[in-house]
Amino acid sequence: MKNYNSILKSKPHYPILDGLRGIAALIVVGFHIFEPNATSSLDQFINHGYLAVDFFFILSGFVIGYAYDDRWDRMTLSGFFKRRLERLQPMVVLGMIIGACLFYFADSPKWPMLHTVPLWAVVLTMFVGFTLIPLPPSLDIRGWQEMHPLNGPGWSLFYEYVANILYAVGIRKFSKKALTALVMVSGGYLVYYAVSSKSGDLMGGWTLNSEQLTIGFTRLMYPFFGGLLLSRMIVVSNIKRSFLISSILIACVLFMPRIGGEDHRWMNGLYESLTIIFIFPAIIYIAASGTVSKGIESSLCKFMGDISYPVYITHFPLIYVYSAWLSNHPQADTGMKIIYGCLTFIGALLIGYLSLKFYDEPIRKWLRKKLGNV
Repeated sequence: MKNYNSILKSKPHYPILDGLRGIAALIVVGFHIFEPNATSSLDQFINHGYLAVDFFFILSGFVIGYAYDDRWDRMTLSGFFKRRLERLQPMVVLGMIIGACLFYFADSPKWPMLHTVPLWAVVLTMFVGFTLIPLPPSLDIRGWQEMHPLNGPGWSLFYEYVANILYAVGIRKFSKKALTALVMVSGGYLVYYAVSSKSGDLMGGWTLNSEQLTIGFTRLMYPFFGGLLLSRMIVVSNIKRSFLISSILIACVLFMPRIGGEDHRWMNGLYESLTIIFIFPAIIYIAASGTVSKGIESSLCKFMGDISYPVYITHFPLIYVYSAWLSNHPQADTGMKIIYGCLTFIGALLIGYLSLKFYDEPIRKWLRKKLGNV
């Protein structure tokens, strides 16, 4: 394992992809802050912010393929899973702890029964959350039918682990033709589902029932394995200002207003599916084909990449509290909403950064030493 670690580190890095991951994570925080202020999905300000999850999936598939595809002659399944656990699991645990600590602060007309939930149920939900085992709606202690009611975004990590398992136990062995076939079928179904769905979007995946599991796996299969295929096919070029170009593109895609309105929801579904199938891979290609200059750009990409995952996986408990404040103060003016929204955004950044420096990095360093002996 030690030899494998040294080999892995020798591979060239894509710092712009790190920067993009951070930008997408911050947009997700903004999306969740604006969401409770909207009256419906039609007038949400950062309307397609939830597609950042699909971008994370395709980026993850690309990075997994790039990092591990040619390592399997020197790596075992257990070695792969230990590395993924070391990367993902510490922050999963912390996110659930934060969610448990802030649970009762979200008591409000929006969630009127939180004060009746016994402490033992919160603690039990937290420990189950540590494992990312999804809870059925009957065991939801909040009332949103989330599979992880203490920290909603845990659903996407559940699917991330599913994708990692599928990759490691079988799909990594697929030939390029077989993988292409899987990606084409998954992409075709993605378009069909998005266009034919009543909501006209791909939002969902966080409930343990047949409908939401269908959405979740539809959102997972093309992006993750499309990213894997991209890692096997891409031949990077040399694109100047690729960080600026790719950053503008990802922001434009996620900030895009709702398309088609109430009467033509299928148009929005078509936009979302084609964005995932074509625009996201193009953004990754542009980002992978660029370099960053030393100085501000390099430092920015590193910082954004470092905080992206901690911010993403710890911010949502603050969103619960902010949503509860809005529910408790229905007459609050726009100025107060902006102030509390900004405080929530700053708090998410601060918690993410502190989590990174004082928890995630030390824990992962300790885990690497432990796992390096395997």
